[in-house]
Amino acid sequence: MNHQPPAHAPQITASAALDLLAGDAVLIDVREMDEWQAGHAPMATHVPMSQLGAAAAQLHGLPRLIIVCRSGRRSDQVVGALVTAGFDAMNLDGGMQAWQQAGGDIVRDDGTPGVVI
Repeated sequence: MNHQPPAHAPQITASAALDLLAGDAVLIDVREMDEWQAGHAPMATHVPMSQLGAAAAQLHGLPRLIIVCRSGRRSDQVVGALVTAGFDAMNLDGGMQAWQQAGGDIVRDDGTPGVVI
């Protein structure tokens, strides 16, 4: 039996993601609530990885999805599943850490500066 490794999820750099998000791409943050509350991209939508299955129906019809977590590992898994399900999705390579290094804003829900944990 031939066992192929899963296809690698499509990747995007933080700087390229910033450009796409200026258009019609949507940023989905799959981190847990404590990570989100500490700081997130201002335009991100929070859908924790554990709740993604239930929220998948809400994602249909959205343009290109850029999925982010802290380092890019969890979001890589999510993107693999989304692409398999027919979504146009990309993993933000390096996650929120790369986002911050590329100059992306990080805020709390109240708009004050946030941190990546």
